[in-house]
Amino acid sequence: MSIYAFLTLVALVVLFFASAIRILREYERGVIFMLGRFTKVKGPGMIIVIPFIQQMERVDLRTVVLDVPSQDVISRDNVSVHVNAVVYFRVIEPDKAIIQVEDFHEAISQLSQTTLRSVLGQHELDEMLAERDRLNVDIQTSLDEQTDAWGIKVSNVEIKHVDLDESMIRAIAKQAEAERSRRAKVIHAEGEMQASQKLLDAAQILSQQPQALQLRYLQTLTEIAGDRSNTIVFPLPMDLADVIFNKTKT
Repeated sequence: MSIYAFLTLVALVVLFFASAIRILREYERGVIFMLGRFTKVKGPGMIIVIPFIQQMERVDLRTVVLDVPSQDVISRDNVSVHVNAVVYFRVIEPDKAIIQVEDFHEAISQLSQTTLRSVLGQHELDEMLAERDRLNVDIQTSLDEQTDAWGIKVSNVEIKHVDLDESMIRAIAKQAEAERSRRAKVIHAEGEMQASQKLLDAAQILSQQPQALQLRYLQTLTEIAGDRSNTIVFPLPMDLADVIFNKTKT
């Protein structure tokens, strides 16, 4: 064998082994197929993949943030809204993510859109606006159950915006104004009722002792006299007032 043939053989061997060496980062895994059949999951670090016999698919295990486009949702009380959300998921079983679904990113994107519409369509508008935390959990649970067969874990779902039409915004503003007016009237009525009850209690206490009523009368005169006003007060003895009232009745 000539020196050139030997060097060529050595170069081919070096190239063969160089092409067989793969480096996987800490957050990556390699799904290995032997002649088209799944064998194992390798990584991270340096692994050997035999050229022409084995093939490797890289899978990223980091959490992926998926922005769900705005969806037209009709609530249970027949209100049309536009809702968008964000989904956080990660691959926990790389072999299933490659074997069970062709493109798991696209699959989760489409599944998130349909799930968002179906789950929110079961709730009323007030629930969408006031109970987002509960709706987030419902959507996340539904997605996680469906993606479990793909080896994917949906860790969180957050509804970002619930956009309403201008007419609906005006209607909600009128409703809120009417609610505030109702509460103000109820509070005012409750205050009047409590005040009348206190006045009744005070009148019952003062009626037990006429002297207490006279002392209260004198205290009121003192307060009026200390006030900076043009009011002139003429005190009238309570005994004289009783005599006048009794004569008037007779």
